[in-house]
Formats: sequence, C-alpha cells, structure tokens
Amino acid sequence: MIEIRDIWKSFDGKQVHRGLSLDIPEHETTVILGKSGGGKSILLKMIIGLILPDSGTIQVDGREVTTMAYSDLRALRRKFGFLFQGAALFDSMSVGENVALPLRYMPEQKKTDITARIREALRTVGLENTEDLMPSSLSGGMRKRVGLARAIVQTPPYVLYDEPTTGLDLGTADEINLLVNELRDRLGVTSIVVTHDVRSAFVMGNRFAVLDEGKFIAAGTADEIRTSGNEDVRKYIDSSLPMQGEAP
Repeated sequence: MIEIRDIWKSFDGKQVHRGLSLDIPEHETTVILGKSGGGKSILLKMIIGLILPDSGTIQVDGREVTTMAYSDLRALRRKFGFLFQGAALFDSMSVGENVALPLRYMPEQKKTDITARIREALRTVGLENTEDLMPSSLSGGMRKRVGLARAIVQTPPYVLYDEPTTGLDLGTADEINLLVNELRDRLGVTSIVVTHDVRSAFVMGNRFAVLDEGKFIAAGTADEIRTSGNEDVRKYIDSSLPMQGEAP
C-alpha cells in the first residue's frame, strides 16, 4: 500500500505540487493523468525517494519514505521496478546486460540464477532469445519491452511506468497497454502509470487521478472519471479522446 499525503513541492520558486493526497491500492493499476510538465514524473521519483517533497508524507508498506536513511532507501527501491519514459537502455550493452543491471547489486545471486532470471523476464515481455541483440537493432516497442523486462527482473511488488506509450504508434502502444495489464494479473504487481495518453490510460487503469495545476482535481474509477461533474476533468478527457468516427 502506498499512501501520499499533502505533498507540496516547488522548484526555483515555481509551485509544482499543491497538497497532493492519494492512496494506491494493492494489486491494481492506478493511472495519474495530466498534461506534460505537470509534475507527474516528479511524483514517481518522490515515491522511491529520488526527490524529496518540501512538505507532506509518503508511506510505502507503512514506512515513511521522506525521512528514510539512505541504506533503508536502497532496500526500499528493490521493491520497485521502474520503466523510464525512453526505456533508458545503455546502447553499449546487449539486451541481456541491460536487463541484468538491477541484479548487479545482489551479490547473493549466482551467475546461473541471473541468466535464468534474465531469460524469464524477457520471455514474460515476449522477447525470448534476444539476450545478445544490441539496443540499436530494436524498434521503439521492443526497447520499451526490454526496459520493462529490466523493471520486473527482480520480481518487485511495485512497478512504476513513466509515459509508457510516448513515441509509439497506436498498434505498438496497444501492445504495451495489454502487457501492463498482463503483468498486473500474472504477477500480482501494484502499478502506477503516469501519462497524458487518455486513450491508453483507460485500457490500463483500474483507478485514476487527474492532476491539474498541481492538484488532483478528480480521483476514482473509469466511470467516475468519465462522468465527473468537474468541468476541467470533462474538458481534459473529451479533448484527449478520439472524436466519434475516428480511429481509436
């Protein structure tokens, strides 16, 4: 369980977050929607202690993140997989070496165990027998999948997704959307997705929160968001979804 309470954050005098509060239910996908540059990705980094809020609290499994010692933060981060917006692969490393990166800091892992876990993670995301390929030979969708394999190679209970469909065509984006759902259902992970892609959000999410001007202006199920009485929520959803008759 992740509990976010009254988070405030500013950078260089600009207020980014204005009292954010949100509960993240276990074994579900919570999607944080909002315009680009609205502070969604910053919130993800706060959850794992990479950025500290100016005030407020963030608890993960009952432990306060904002006051943790560095050694405790390192242990906490092993509970999280993180899919970066651009996949963040190292071009000088093979696919297998990229996926293995989180395991380098686990000395108890034997080489045979590491190899097995890399293969299983790649199989889970539909990329069997790609360990020796280089990132430069991969499509955008394949790079995302490799990034996701790296995120789940430690079988974490939490996975954070930063704009997982950005830069992908609709067909590839749909593949990623369905893969997020499959990982939630098969592995039982608790997921947080930040995106401005409303179409994909409604495919992936169980629950939603809409971030605007530093505040959550709505939170709830898909039906609750779609029928929200908040005019700003309706405008955002309506302007982001395809018009009737357009390709979905």
